[in-house]
Amino acid sequence: MATIYDFKETEMSGKTIDFKDYRGKVLLVVNTASKCGLAPQLVGIEALYQQYHDQGFEVLGLPSNQFHQELDSDEATSDFCQMHYGVTFPMTKKIAVNGDDEDPLFTYLKKTAGHGHIKWNFTKFLIGRDGRLIDRYAPITTPEKVEPDIVKALAENK
Repeated sequence: MATIYDFKETEMSGKTIDFKDYRGKVLLVVNTASKCGLAPQLVGIEALYQQYHDQGFEVLGLPSNQFHQELDSDEATSDFCQMHYGVTFPMTKKIAVNGDDEDPLFTYLKKTAGHGHIKWNFTKFLIGRDGRLIDRYAPITTPEKVEPDIVKALAENK
């Protein structure tokens, strides 16, 4: 069976993101959408990234147009997220989170979490330093409500 460290994604810049580089770190994976009503969560996610990055916390945003709320191009998405929400954490090229074309990472995360379908943008997955899924969070779960789990995960297995 695959582990989180077996995956690769492509950053908007074209750079390969190898999940092996996340070994020993706490990782929050989020499917995003610029035009979603939940997009202001990016401010909170970025704040967590800035606050805990030096302690081994990483964030990966994966934009998806699965719910018809993402901009047309990766460049427009990147510019929008930086300009409106100050995003500095890595974001990938657009992916699908459900269906025949779904990204293999989301197939893995959904199976590991024991929950199928991604219902909306801003579903969050928290991965521990050991590469295991800690929890899956609903889209309406704010970054601030995920923070205690991040802090706990950062304290474990230092």
